[in-house]
Amino acid sequence: MLLKNTRQKWMGFLLAIVLLLFFICASIVYGYTDTTWKMAIDAFTHFNGSNEHLVIQSARVPRAFIAAAVGASLAISGVLMQTLTKNPLASPDIFGVNAGAGVAVVIGVTMFSLGNLHFFTWLSFLGAAIAAISVYVVGSIGREGLTPMKLTLAGAAMTAMFSSFTQGLLVLNEAAFEQVLFWLAGSVSGRKLENLTTVLPYLAAGWIASLLIAAKMNVFSMGEDVAKGLGLNTVFLKIGIGMIVILLSGGAVAACGPIGFIGIVVPHLTRFIVGIDHRWVIPFSGVLGGMLLIAADIASRYILMPREVPVGVMTAIIGTPFFIYIARKGFSGR
Repeated sequence: MLLKNTRQKWMGFLLAIVLLLFFICASIVYGYTDTTWKMAIDAFTHFNGSNEHLVIQSARVPRAFIAAAVGASLAISGVLMQTLTKNPLASPDIFGVNAGAGVAVVIGVTMFSLGNLHFFTWLSFLGAAIAAISVYVVGSIGREGLTPMKLTLAGAAMTAMFSSFTQGLLVLNEAAFEQVLFWLAGSVSGRKLENLTTVLPYLAAGWIASLLIAAKMNVFSMGEDVAKGLGLNTVFLKIGIGMIVILLSGGAVAACGPIGFIGIVVPHLTRFIVGIDHRWVIPFSGVLGGMLLIAADIASRYILMPREVPVGVMTAIIGTPFFIYIARKGFSGR
């Protein structure tokens, strides 16, 4: 690890927060509409109703904060899932949690004509919960019980099933296809602050809960038998971790659709920087996850300008090579 003692970790964490704030400011300034740092400041201190000021206040500020919150939530979810399953490939998108949340929203839109954001939120939570339970049950079938490889295969299978079901529903309902297409690609573009404020209480609850169980996760990571020997209620902890993952993943999907690879890339990067102590891994992952998603969002504005690439496509471009590397490294030594 790069940061070896507590003082270095605190300094690194403060630096990471400063960098996150810089990325948020950069997201507000840079894009298709040409603006400057001075314009961004004037939009809040001397608002004049110009196109630039309107773009900054109504479009860029919401997407910057949504990207920060969603990136943090997905990264922390990845940390929790990798610790819970002892699988280096675990993340909400790889294990079908994002796909489950997505298909639940599509069912609500296509079958029940639900368009309210509050319905999206609860449908996302329901879909994420069903997907997580399904993957866990399917991965536990067989003599060997639950193994990292079986979990990964079960997650891939459930993701394929949910994705196929989603596509089938949209083919049968062209009007809904237009409504949810960009959302399904994973995007923070065009989102309003309402998208964030609706899910923020659930995300904040997940962030706080993950910090509260960080010390117990250190014990759990030593092995379930050791944890039980030290008096840890592992069943209660696993249920708690699962509920936190559902809160964070479901809230993130409700806000901006399924976004992949943040949950797998950031936890490994964080452990390289601060080690395996979850009391540091969780907060660092939250900050780095926010930074990575904002950076991907900024890049998505420039690749095909004046058109925008969904940020979910950008994270896939970034994360796919890393996923292949972790897959080879994680399973070649087994």
